Amino acid sequence: MLNRRCTQRQFLLRPDDEMNNAFLYCLIEAAQKFDIVLLLSQMMSNHQHTPFFDPKGLAIEFTHRFHTHLAKCVNAHRGRWGNMWSTEPSCLVELVDADDVVDKLIYTASNPVKDGLVEKVHHWPGPKTVHALLEGRTLKATRPRFLFRDDGPMPDEVEMTLAIPKEVGDHDEIIARVRAGIAAVEDECARERAKNNRRILGRRRVLRQSWRDSPTTHEPRRGLRPRVAARSKWARIEALQRNKEFQIHYREARARWLSGTPVMFPAGTYWLRRFANVPTESVDPPPTIRTNS
Repeated sequence: MLNRRCTQRQFLLRPDDEMNNAFLYCLIEAAQKFDIVLLLSQMMSNHQHTPFFDPKGLAIEFTHRFHTHLAKCVNAHRGRWGNMWSTEPSCLVELVDADDVVDKLIYTASNPVKDGLVEKVHHWPGPKTVHALLEGRTLKATRPRFLFRDDGPMPDEVEMTLAIPKEVGDHDEIIARVRAGIAAVEDECARERAKNNRRILGRRRVLRQSWRDSPTTHEPRRGLRPRVAARSKWARIEALQRNKEFQIHYREARARWLSGTPVMFPAGTYWLRRFANVPTESVDPPPTIRTNS
């Protein structure tokens, strides 16, 4: 799952027709270029969530292209300069089990409701990605006219259908669980608002917000940045141990490489493989996501 927020929490991604189109265009174009399977994506006003499946180990390339193009689109559309994304690196979280994938799909879809912005998920004025996933609709976007050249290499139009990979489980079953989960979140948030006498911001007020504004709430700082998400304690421990073993093998290989000794770096090495052309072990096949069956 890919997460990233805008600089200073500004509403730089505040929904409008051109921003919705630019977000989908950059997302789909980057996903197609690197064979990424998109499960879902939610463009909030100052951040985004995108669960995806990466069969070829190209998440870094996908993330870089998507975020670079989108940042340029936002700056061109808003008439601004400087960094559009927060200086913090993108947050990439491994979803270990099928249940964890379902949890994050529900979380991504219901984000506008849990943030008190709209009453129902389908009221959110951003790209209609949730509807596309639940109904099997194809997402389409055209090349943003305010950035890319008409005679340039970028395609005139892109389209993609969000999908549940077979590695996660049965498509219809997963969709049914996500649909039920969204409804449960909507009901829970409605009860919580009634209990505390709170109101939603509402679609119209969201659309009237200035992209220069940012939330007035306090943002927690210096918190943990998770790398894995797992309901199961043992699955989480296994994933963390696998990451730890990679770090140990990488550090050992790097120390030998710096001393001039020929060495093979572990599969998953990225920066040195790309920029220093170091040899790496063959990339492991994508892990099979755990299911309850």
